[in-house]
Amino acid sequence: MSNDLKNEYIRILWLRYQNSNRKQKVVILNEFCAVSGFTRKYAIKLFNRVPEHWFKKRPGRKRIYSEQAIYHLRKLWLLSKQMNSKRLRDALPDWLPQYLAPESVKAELTAMSPATIDRYLAPFRAKIARRRRSGTRKSKLLKSIIPIKPFDHNINQPGHVEADTVAHCGGSLAGDFIWSVTFTDIFSGWTENRAVWGKGAVGVF
Repeated sequence: MSNDLKNEYIRILWLRYQNSNRKQKVVILNEFCAVSGFTRKYAIKLFNRVPEHWFKKRPGRKRIYSEQAIYHLRKLWLLSKQMNSKRLRDALPDWLPQYLAPESVKAELTAMSPATIDRYLAPFRAKIARRRRSGTRKSKLLKSIIPIKPFDHNINQPGHVEADTVAHCGGSLAGDFIWSVTFTDIFSGWTENRAVWGKGAVGVF
């Protein structure tokens, strides 16, 4: 029996014990000792004291938003392609009239600030973080060989490019699949796109 299950079991029996007569208390003690393995003396001591932590209020401010509102917030965040909280907050008033949810939930979502959205999405983002599905890995060797310099986009001639790849993997990086390679000239904005099979040096070149 896990600790959480044991604590819940003790709590239920404690409530029964407080509202029972002498004969019923004997039955409860026998049942509890048989299940838990505790001695009868310890069981009597346990049921005669008041477990204060059961009745303490949760510290901090009272939660304003319901679990249902948090569920729909996470759903909308996924539907928006994981938009950042400020943009999501600005987009909600336009989206919610067409979104299927109770009006009370829509009112809660509209009232959320970007900071609140970030707080409720933080544990959810950690579980499905994009970086875990990234197909790019840092290479100290390549950085030391290839001259890479960050620009502030104040470029006055063609020839400086930004490059990136996108994996068409269907959500899994296992096996071989097509990658899009995009080169953009910073000065002119000219963009070239190619599809390559895998990210091998020969194929990309």
